Amino acid sequence: MPKVIVFGSMNMDLSIDAPRVPAAGETLAGSGFITSAGGKGANQAVAAARLGADVRMLAAVGADAFGDELTAGLREAGVDTVGVRRLGNVSTGTAVILRTSGENRIVLHAGANHALTAADTDADLRRIGEKNDVLVTQGECDPVATELALHVAHELGLYTIFNPAPARPVPDDLWPCVDLVCLNETECQVMCGVLPEDDASCLEAARRLRELGAGTVVITLGASGSFGLGADDRLIRVPAAPTTVVDTTGAGDTFIGALAAGHVRGLSLSESMSLGALAAALAVSRLGAQPSIPTAKEVEALR
Repeated sequence: MPKVIVFGSMNMDLSIDAPRVPAAGETLAGSGFITSAGGKGANQAVAAARLGADVRMLAAVGADAFGDELTAGLREAGVDTVGVRRLGNVSTGTAVILRTSGENRIVLHAGANHALTAADTDADLRRIGEKNDVLVTQGECDPVATELALHVAHELGLYTIFNPAPARPVPDDLWPCVDLVCLNETECQVMCGVLPEDDASCLEAARRLRELGAGTVVITLGASGSFGLGADDRLIRVPAAPTTVVDTTGAGDTFIGALAAGHVRGLSLSESMSLGALAAALAVSRLGAQPSIPTAKEVEALR
């Protein structure tokens, strides 16, 4: 079975629940403070590994306690961390998360996530990447290194999954290197100028992304499920699985990890999206990012 290579961020999440968003200068009493392993790249790696994929992580953390804890957590989830660099001149990335009514507001400190250079990424991918492997990457690492990762993976014959989050404009020549782009409504509007609010606008957005050069397009729609436009122009609509929302942190990452795991397991796009819907439903019913990500056995129990 091909392996999944994740080039992406590793963060320590500092999360607290509040009754509402405080006004400027206001202090509110919060509750349920937790620290948990996060970072979009690490979350996606853990999701793919727990759902049955052979996963390798390419990332950087600081030579500090957070870095130790995050790397150990990946290993416990079954992720190969040989490609995680420990850097002494920068701190591990952190995310401060405010939870209000089941929604999240997040402030990121990139730290070591922006310390990996394009040269590092090039060398690592050429060392471990093989044809038909899957590369998963996002937008929380250095933009130049991220773009190079997609170019190199495409050159080596890997299947590339790009999650442009946080969203930002990318060079035109990047899109033909993207076999599957997965993004939410807000990210979609930034990347192609269309806010997907219903099936018609989802299709318009997906076609615009295809015109830019992307292959398959998957748009996640929160409680409304997900929309897919395959490289064969087949439309796919998958509803969200029933759940009780406790914390949405990591839900999208869990879905993307499922897409990667499904691809290397030989599932169709529709089957992979359905796997993602079930996994994300379990994830949002629990607190934290990586702690909430389910195993394949837990997902199968929902079917």
